[in-house]
Amino acid sequence: MWNVEHRLQGQLDSPLTDEGIAQAHAIADRLDGFGVITVCSSPLGRAMRTATIIADKLGLEVIEVPELAEVDHGALAGMTWDEVDVAYPTAREERAANRYGWAFPGGESYAQARSRARKALSSCGWASEGTPLLVSHEMIGRMLRAELRGLDTPNALGLRHPHGVVFEIDGTSERML
Repeated sequence: MWNVEHRLQGQLDSPLTDEGIAQAHAIADRLDGFGVITVCSSPLGRAMRTATIIADKLGLEVIEVPELAEVDHGALAGMTWDEVDVAYPTAREERAANRYGWAFPGGESYAQARSRARKALSSCGWASEGTPLLVSHEMIGRMLRAELRGLDTPNALGLRHPHGVVFEIDGTSERML
């Protein structure tokens, strides 16, 4: 719902839309027989609902991993960029000047989120005896993929992370399932 309205969600929660529910079922169908044995999920409701749909269909358990939560948008959470421009007139310019190091007012930066992504990957690795599926969000997803592939900052920020997809990552390469 908030994605449709172009609202910054961050760690606020919104319900999974009908489209999101359909995407979760489609992902579960694609992953059937793929060897996933554990589903690690962000604790945010929209991700947890996605993870539960997938896990139920595959007969797996869901492990909540707090570090998989989306980048904290702080005071900007719930706002559109037009609303941000009024309340924080220099925010876009400051962010553009240092997208990786700039922190949302009262929230976190990509640099801080990348550290959290490292911890999440470790947690998911310890929680799973085989291939884990990580259910997260767009911005933290970039940092997870960057960590797994050893990408530098510009390449990490250049990653696109559409909804409803699964990335299989093996060493420095990835493919979208």
